[in-house]
Amino acid sequence: MIIQIVEDDRSLSEGVAITLSDGNSFNKEYTIENAKKGFTEYGDELSLIILDLNLPDGSGYDYLKFVREKSNVPVLILTANDLEMDEVTGLTLGADDFLTKPFSLAVLRARVAALIRRSEMTKKEPGGSEDADKSLVYELDDMTFDFDKLIFKKGDDEIVLSVNEQRLLKIFLDNKGQVLTRDLLMDRLWGNDGEFVDENALSVTINRLRNKIDSGAEVKHISTVYGQGYRFD
Repeated sequence: MIIQIVEDDRSLSEGVAITLSDGNSFNKEYTIENAKKGFTEYGDELSLIILDLNLPDGSGYDYLKFVREKSNVPVLILTANDLEMDEVTGLTLGADDFLTKPFSLAVLRARVAALIRRSEMTKKEPGGSEDADKSLVYELDDMTFDFDKLIFKKGDDEIVLSVNEQRLLKIFLDNKGQVLTRDLLMDRLWGNDGEFVDENALSVTINRLRNKIDSGAEVKHISTVYGQGYRFD
């Protein structure tokens, strides 16, 4: 697995790499400019990006926007800002997880493992050998969602979905017409890792997915069932 670490604190960058060194290789970048150059060269090979928000040449949010225009690679944000708005902003822009400094390296390992696990599970929902022959390609109106190749299209345009958005869409598609509660969605999206996740994360993820597949469409597929949850038709 190849991980890009975008962190200007070289000691912390090295510490993260050492902590996650088991079987992984790293590309360490210390500025947004170098991170963008690096991504252009090797972005297709990345399994994860660990991104600091406070960088010498700007905000990590700018790099996150750049990445999300091109890729759905999982992004874990590191920040010293313990503010709810920072988390909401990161999730709104397509981050998959958020970790506030200072943090335990053991917690970092657990969060990275959970994020990679969620990414790998996207193709396997709802799971089990009995689903081995089940098609992972869904067609809806003018949209095609290919969970095998991880290619999502609306008309001729490709839609870039984050890991959480992919998993949420897969859950909705496999449960069309059913009302899914917030608790159920939180559990299906984050499982045992939900204790680390703010409830805002679900609202933000649903809104991002809704904007990507329902924007401009005559038929809206994601609806809020007030007092109950959400339904996908």
